[in-house]
Amino acid sequence: MPLLRFLSQDGEGFVPPSTSDFNLPPVFGDNPYTTKPILLVFLSVIAVSVFFILASRKAAILPSKLQFAGESIYGFVRNDIARDNIGHEFMRFVPYLFTLFTFVLTNNIFGIVPLLQFPAMSHVSFPYVLAIFTFIVFHYVGIRKQGIGKYLKDIMFMPGVPKAAYILLTPLELATFFIVRPLTLSLRLFANMFAGHLLLLVFILGGDHLLKGVIGLKLISPFAFAFGIGLTFFEFMVQCLQAYIFTLLTALYIAGALADEH
Repeated sequence: MPLLRFLSQDGEGFVPPSTSDFNLPPVFGDNPYTTKPILLVFLSVIAVSVFFILASRKAAILPSKLQFAGESIYGFVRNDIARDNIGHEFMRFVPYLFTLFTFVLTNNIFGIVPLLQFPAMSHVSFPYVLAIFTFIVFHYVGIRKQGIGKYLKDIMFMPGVPKAAYILLTPLELATFFIVRPLTLSLRLFANMFAGHLLLLVFILGGDHLLKGVIGLKLISPFAFAFGIGLTFFEFMVQCLQAYIFTLLTALYIAGALADEH
C-alpha cells in the first residue's frame, strides 16, 4: 500500500499524483495540438508581447509603474546577464536572451497562477526546443568568429594538455559541447518544474482528501494545505531562479564561443 494512501470515510484510498497527471487531454476535440500546455505557450507569447507593448507605448523620462517594471526586466537581462557575461559584443545577443528569459519565466509562473496552474516547462519537449535554439546560436557564433576548423580544433584539443591525454579528453569535450550541454540545460529546467508541480499536487490534493476523511484526518488537513501554500511561495522563487539559470547558461555558452580559446 503506498505511503500516501489514506482511508476516507467511504473507504476509498487516496491515489497520489503521478506522471499521468501531466498528460492532459486536448481542450478542443481530439486535436493533439490543443492541449493545455500548448495553449499556455501561445498565451505566454501573447501575454509577454502585450505587457511590453503597453509598457513601452507611452515611454517617458519619468516612467509609469508599468514602464518601470518593463525597463527593470529588460535592464536586468541586458546588464546583469548579457553585458556581465558576454562582454563588449553583448548587445547583439540581448534580444535573444531577453526573449528567452521572459518566455521561460512566464511559462514557469503559470504553474502557480489560479485557474491556469500548470508550468508548461514541466513538459520536457519545450525545454528541449529552447535548448536546441541555444545550441544552434552558440555554435553558430563560434564557427562564424573562428571558422569551423579552429572552432572544432579548440574543442577537441585543449591547449597545454599532454598529447596522450587527448585520447580521453577529446571524446569527453566533444560529448560535453554537442550532447551534455543541451541535455543538461533542458533537463535542469524540466526536472525543477516537474518536481515542484508534483509536490504542490501531493499536498493540495492530499489535504483535500484528508478533509473528507474521518475526524482524525480532518485535523491534519490544515497542515497539508499550509505546507502547500508555503511550497507555492518557494516554487515561485524556483520558477524565477530557473528562468535566470537557463538564460545565464545560454549567455555563458555564447561568451565561451566568442572567446579565442574555449
